Amino acid sequence: MIRPITAGVDGSSESHAAVDWAADEARRRHLPLHLVHAGPRHPLPSTTASADHGELLGEEGVLREAATRTRTRHPGLHISHEQASTDPLTALLAAAGWTELLVLGSRGLGTVAGFVLGSVSQSVIARAQRPVVLVRAKQRTLHEEHGGGDDLQSTGLPLAEVVVVGLDLGHPCDELIGFAFQAADVRHAELHVVHAYCSPLSHDFAATHHTPPTDRVRMKERGRALTQLLQPWREKWPRVSVVETVAPGNAAEPLLRAASGAGLVIVGRRSHPGSLGLHTGPVTHAVLHHADCPVVVVPRR
Repeated sequence: MIRPITAGVDGSSESHAAVDWAADEARRRHLPLHLVHAGPRHPLPSTTASADHGELLGEEGVLREAATRTRTRHPGLHISHEQASTDPLTALLAAAGWTELLVLGSRGLGTVAGFVLGSVSQSVIARAQRPVVLVRAKQRTLHEEHGGGDDLQSTGLPLAEVVVVGLDLGHPCDELIGFAFQAADVRHAELHVVHAYCSPLSHDFAATHHTPPTDRVRMKERGRALTQLLQPWREKWPRVSVVETVAPGNAAEPLLRAASGAGLVIVGRRSHPGSLGLHTGPVTHAVLHHADCPVVVVPRR
């Protein structure tokens, strides 16, 4: 089964950005694009049609407009769409269950980097079993980068950008690493892998009569472990140039530094099947609220 790239549509400028980004990604990966309307109803005034019929026309109009606009910008891209019959959260979570990647739009924080997350976006990110990406309305698309023309290359669609991913060596995740390497590969981009660690306190070693390792020794150990972890992935994706960064302290800080000016940042989230809570974790939370580029959240088990 070929999984499409899916974008949520509600007629806003944020959802337009999500659809544009999703279309670019579908072109890069040679996948179909699927559009889902899961926003509030937009009734059309009518003197002859019932209110329900007017609402249906309005909803279908939002989808038709998004599909037509995208076909114009991306001729040849296979596009399908559906009108959800359930509430937005249920519809988007259902789509996230069978799609390759779910793309949502979000308002930016004005002059400050980061995303404004509504309750639906937060719940989808926290509960989806497939990767979810957030895109802001002001972020440029591939179509705009190439001057709005239709002569984009059919393979690779290269961009001068960097892909950044944060890794926890204590809980490595194949889905997260694989997604990061593929994202860098289809963009012909450099992959920056960032790992941060907390230095154990000296008193933790007192009872064992061991001298705590120096930061330099600990950093080298972590660096070797990171290189060893990534080696099979380098062999699988030989075109991807990888830069490894190991730093002490809070994981969010070096990750956000690396993500500044990047084209994409990728973070993991512990999967909690059936949970109703918003368990994104402190690092993912910080990246979502401070990153100035699209953010992909990949669930890990």
